[in-house]
Amino acid sequence: MTPRWFKSFGTAVAILSASVLTTTACTGTSSTESGSNRESVTVEYWGAAVGQEKSVEIFNAAHKDVQIKYTQISAGSAGGYSKMLNAVQAGNAPCLGQISFDTIPSFAASGSLEDITEYAEGSKDQYSPVSWQLSSLGGNVYGIPVGLGPMALFYRADLFEKFGIEAPKTWEDFETAAQTVKAKDPAAYLATFPLNTYDIGALSHQAGGQWFRTDDDAWKVSINDGPSKQAAEYWQGLLKEKLVVPEPAFDQAWYTNLQSGRLLSYVGAAWSGELLEKNAPGLAGKMAVAPVPQWKEGDKVSGNRGGGSISVLKGCKNPKEATEAAVWMTTNADSVTSLITETGIYPAALSGQKLPALTAGSDFFINGDKTAEIFSTAASNIPEQWVWGPNMTSLQPKMNDGLKVIGSGQGTISELLNSLQASTIADLKGQGLSVKE
Repeated sequence: MTPRWFKSFGTAVAILSASVLTTTACTGTSSTESGSNRESVTVEYWGAAVGQEKSVEIFNAAHKDVQIKYTQISAGSAGGYSKMLNAVQAGNAPCLGQISFDTIPSFAASGSLEDITEYAEGSKDQYSPVSWQLSSLGGNVYGIPVGLGPMALFYRADLFEKFGIEAPKTWEDFETAAQTVKAKDPAAYLATFPLNTYDIGALSHQAGGQWFRTDDDAWKVSINDGPSKQAAEYWQGLLKEKLVVPEPAFDQAWYTNLQSGRLLSYVGAAWSGELLEKNAPGLAGKMAVAPVPQWKEGDKVSGNRGGGSISVLKGCKNPKEATEAAVWMTTNADSVTSLITETGIYPAALSGQKLPALTAGSDFFINGDKTAEIFSTAASNIPEQWVWGPNMTSLQPKMNDGLKVIGSGQGTISELLNSLQASTIADLKGQGLSVKE
């Protein structure tokens, strides 16, 4: 029986393409090409992460009966997802597609993904539980996890020492440290105010929030639940007291401010470390990593920021081989090592988290030999209850716009969450999805 949270393919593609994604033409070969017998299968794969073609090369060199034909496409938000949807609708989609965790529910609910539970279930124990959860929906598996985004605190160890503060163990400690920084240097800030949906989502996740879930074949929406409000009100308080600055992370000004000392830290995912190394070389030997601050002292809870899967697109003629290929690429030591070094992922596979490419650490951080343990502990302590909703392509810009307005001094995050709670329920009903209030 088709779940009520699952809408018809034609209706879903029309909604997704018309309301959010830029429509593009899609041409090419069929999703799979089989020889005269099952001994020779070619699986097409569309991905956006630069560097993963090397993992494909490693796979092809190790296999004769199955080969992967890889095509680099634009990132999802830059047209990649639209290209995939149009290809599925036209019947010429590849077998495999790179899809972020937050977008899997949209694709699954639209009928654009194959349910690969029967082929994937035996591999479940090879991956972190939360990555498997984020690749699944309603008990069905819709992707093989590739990377994860366990959270940590990246901080200027030299400036922490200068200001006489230690890496905060709790969010209360974090606020106290922010007050100390502000008192000693009014032009400096401990951190930036989160202006991105996925930052707020990760912080809500860590606090125990659960924005979406499927319940009795219907969507349950709770964007403004208690834990999410707790995180919202905490950061609102920091903003009100001017203890954090409302500026976007990862733009050039942000890297400059970290290197100049105007900013002292960043609460972010494991993959942030590589971005810091590439874009802020002046921080080498000055940065350190610590566990993300906790709501309760002694806890080790983390949130997840980013990550995604390799999913099997609807219409794939060889879903079994495609699934097995995705499992191999995301668990084989050589392949995962390549993904770490070439694409910067933090592996979702448990074995990948023990590879030398991670455990060797980095000289960029003064405690580089400890970072692997910090991220591994964080990855194993991400609550499994989090599920993204099927409307993230519309919810994200609404939340991002709202956070920018709040950063300018108008409104609160709690009010924004209340507004998005109501509009999301309306959106899902408008898409023909069953919603349980």
